[in-house]
Amino acid sequence: MHGDDVELKLPKRSSLCIMLTMNILLQISFFIVVSSSAKYAEYLGGSPTFSGLIIGIPAVFGGLALIPMTRFDKGGYALSLHAGCFSAILGHIVYATAYRSRFLYMILIGRCLNGISFTGFMYAKRYCTDHRIVGIRRRTTLASFLVIGQGLGMSLGPFLGGLLYKIGFSSPTFNGYTSPGWVMAGVYVVFWVFVALYFEDVSQVTSAESLPMARPNNTPDDDNGNSITPTTLNTSVTRTSVAFLAQFTAEQWGVILCMCWFSMSCFFILGSWEANLPVFGANTPNLQWSPFSAGNFIALGGITSFPFLLANIFLARRTQDRNLLAFGSGLGLLGLLVFVSLLRSGKVDYVSLFVCWWAVALGFNLATTVTISLLSKQLSPEWNRWSSMAIQYSNYTGRVTGAVWGGSGVSVGMLHYVGLEIAIIGIGAVLFTMLWRNLKTKTG
Repeated sequence: MHGDDVELKLPKRSSLCIMLTMNILLQISFFIVVSSSAKYAEYLGGSPTFSGLIIGIPAVFGGLALIPMTRFDKGGYALSLHAGCFSAILGHIVYATAYRSRFLYMILIGRCLNGISFTGFMYAKRYCTDHRIVGIRRRTTLASFLVIGQGLGMSLGPFLGGLLYKIGFSSPTFNGYTSPGWVMAGVYVVFWVFVALYFEDVSQVTSAESLPMARPNNTPDDDNGNSITPTTLNTSVTRTSVAFLAQFTAEQWGVILCMCWFSMSCFFILGSWEANLPVFGANTPNLQWSPFSAGNFIALGGITSFPFLLANIFLARRTQDRNLLAFGSGLGLLGLLVFVSLLRSGKVDYVSLFVCWWAVALGFNLATTVTISLLSKQLSPEWNRWSSMAIQYSNYTGRVTGAVWGGSGVSVGMLHYVGLEIAIIGIGAVLFTMLWRNLKTKTG
């Protein structure tokens, strides 16, 4: 019974809610500019490709900021929350002031500053798989809450951005282009107060725990995925990074590569569709979307997939991670294949495009549920910090390249645009098939 309690433990509710809320706010921050960034960039002299860079560039700076952040966080989370709130407020304000200054690159500067707050994506993942506060049978469940945050951000962000664009341009300070920045800056100010008052950090680890001190778990599950037993490393082994990395088997390296690839792939495709839909919709004769229309369309895909993401919280407790990954990726791939057939036939309309977007949004959001939780279950606890960073850097890579690729989709040709996405998932499918037996973990 005691063992079951350890496997089912959860962090303090108020602190967990703050971490999950930060994840939602970061998702909204990432997506709120999607609806109007192309028009904003065009107004200041930029191109659609530049607008894709505006959407994706925060992830680059989030990745860069992770290096010093993880050096000084002492195994805790308060530093990332406070630094994240500060940089998000500053970044949104700079983004908003670009209109009045009529300086194109101020948009980029604002998004770069905002990107520092995106270190919070990694900390949210690490928090939900931290062995000190989360039992092994609760990690996929908490990861499902993070995916719900993705769904909310993907829906609310573009919708709010489009809605705020519709308010018009009567003021040079608060208008359709700048209002997303001002509104989000205000939201973060309020949230920061709650962080200061109610967040209780995890007990700080000793310096010895900052490096891996146990070898990855090599013990396979039984047929029900219920019998992982951690193994420990002989303490006589020299504790260097090279020595520890050398302990991974070829199969374990394969699992790590597979999870990193799917993390990159899912966010590449989701990010590219978010960036591409406003541009594609505006350039398609029978659609001719405004930023408001594009925002509503993107949000509709997120809203209609939300009930399924909510159901995933309960399914994750009883479903193998590898099955969730297979189903989500398969559904997303189906959406891509249908979209290719529509492009070839020239019969893209609102309904058919929505069906494709819904399948892509739901499928690849579901697939992201398991990437970090699966690794956290297969590797010993001391590796969680490093596996979280590996997954997050893969995530960042997908977000940046996907946003730029999406902004360039119409320019390079939509068939080439979707073809690359299908190829990326195809590579993942090969890895997944080869490593199927090695991807078994405990449920929950």
